[in-house]
Amino acid sequence: MAAACSLVAGIAAASPPSAEARAAAPPPAELNSQVTRAGSAVSVDLSLTSRSRRTVIRAPGSTYVKVHFGEFDLAHGGYVTVASPDQREVHTYFGEDGRGSSYTKHGVPGFAAMSVDGDTAVVTLHGTRNAKVRINQYFRGYDAAESAANNPGTLSVCGTDARRDVACYQTSHPTEYARANAVARQLLRGVGHCTAWRVGNTNRMLTNQHCMENAADLRASEFQFDYQCATCGGNNPRAGTKVSGLELIKLSGLNQLDYALFSVNNFDRVQPFGTLYLETREPAAGERIYIPGHGDTKPKRLSLFEDTQGGATCKIDTVSAGVNTGYRCDTSGGNSGSPVLAASSHKVIALHHLGGCPNWGTRIKLVYDQIKADIDNTAR
Repeated sequence: MAAACSLVAGIAAASPPSAEARAAAPPPAELNSQVTRAGSAVSVDLSLTSRSRRTVIRAPGSTYVKVHFGEFDLAHGGYVTVASPDQREVHTYFGEDGRGSSYTKHGVPGFAAMSVDGDTAVVTLHGTRNAKVRINQYFRGYDAAESAANNPGTLSVCGTDARRDVACYQTSHPTEYARANAVARQLLRGVGHCTAWRVGNTNRMLTNQHCMENAADLRASEFQFDYQCATCGGNNPRAGTKVSGLELIKLSGLNQLDYALFSVNNFDRVQPFGTLYLETREPAAGERIYIPGHGDTKPKRLSLFEDTQGGATCKIDTVSAGVNTGYRCDTSGGNSGSPVLAASSHKVIALHHLGGCPNWGTRIKLVYDQIKADIDNTAR
């Protein structure tokens, strides 16, 4: 099996926070127990002024840094950038409301910039002498050891883990590879990871309700498209395209159908990645399936085979159990919300939401029956 792709960088730590900064910072995130814990929050007290225009936040070994501004007031013409050291990612914010790049809201005054992959974020004030910019918190992503320690329990890899980077299938399974482009990694409240994906022709996306329990969760979520290795088994993930949540349209709880239908900001930026359509039929016993997703918070991988490459393909094992259908296709923490696609049509047949070998997805026909008036499911 090809090695999973990874990206790590960085060095030293941020300054301790004042009491004022601690009080104004977002409260610790309480995630649903089904959500993979991806990181933690760190309180700081850092300011940008005409004399101190640049600060570097380093969280050694972290997989991402997401900066939260408690105060953000700029004169006309001023702006702030949050960037990776190599400028591979640059997020730009103007004015007192943070307009510019996408951003997230966390239930307190201020806003959080889009995350920067790696363990260092460079925050720079540009073009104004009058500014009140204060960073009161940042979120940092766990390294592999921290992730394992903070996410004990069943990974739902059934037998040998047969998942591979999506790039491994670009030639041998071009349609499966192409369909996976519509799948994104969700960062929830700066500290949790799930998978989400575009559905239909309009600005609509789906994930699990346990990954988005309410509108506040959506406002505190970002979605990263095209976060996948450029080559099979390479340690070379793309920065991808990150957008934030816009409108929560419909929900069904974990003990019901466990879905959340929503839209995103800057929809034009993610349209080029394509979309997925829903099957309107029930699953069939033994039919071949596949699952693209962000298990273990890693760059996107595909589950096509159950145990070994070229061996038994993933299939429906249990057609119906309550609202679910069951399969032994490999998944793990972070795969929550992944689409389960029928190989015969390359349409979604289930919405993955539970592990346990067999693993389980809500039968998508049940979801379709509830959201059909809210989506355009006509394949083009």
